[in-house]
Amino acid sequence: MWITISILAALVVLIGILIFNARQKMKSLKDVKSSEKVKELTDQNFQNKIKTGLVLVDFWASWCMPCKMMIPVLNEVAEETGDKVTIAKVNVDEQKATAAKFGIRSIPTMILFQNGKEVKRIVGVKSRDYLLKEFDRRYNL
Repeated sequence: MWITISILAALVVLIGILIFNARQKMKSLKDVKSSEKVKELTDQNFQNKIKTGLVLVDFWASWCMPCKMMIPVLNEVAEETGDKVTIAKVNVDEQKATAAKFGIRSIPTMILFQNGKEVKRIVGVKSRDYLLKEFDRRYNL
């Protein structure tokens, strides 16, 4: 009985330490600026910007640590895909109508549009390789 309680207590402490370390690491993330190739979208220009071609739209907020983790990934993807895929961002705090229209409930959420139609929804932090493979698998880029 005491062994079980000791093991449980050790697990609780270990989980607490892991959570604390993860929070500290996320707080220490430096603000990375988006590449010039990543387009900022607004409620006003959203429909016009997604209507042609392949567009990956990242729904994000400045206070969201996982969103900040995606900035360098999206910068790399924008550089690598060039004109084949447009990478864009929507700040959900500033562009509430667009976020509501697409039912954005958690961030980061990325929506891939092809000629104005949603073809894929991706929730959470993803790697550069994941995104590039998704483009390649679907569109042979």
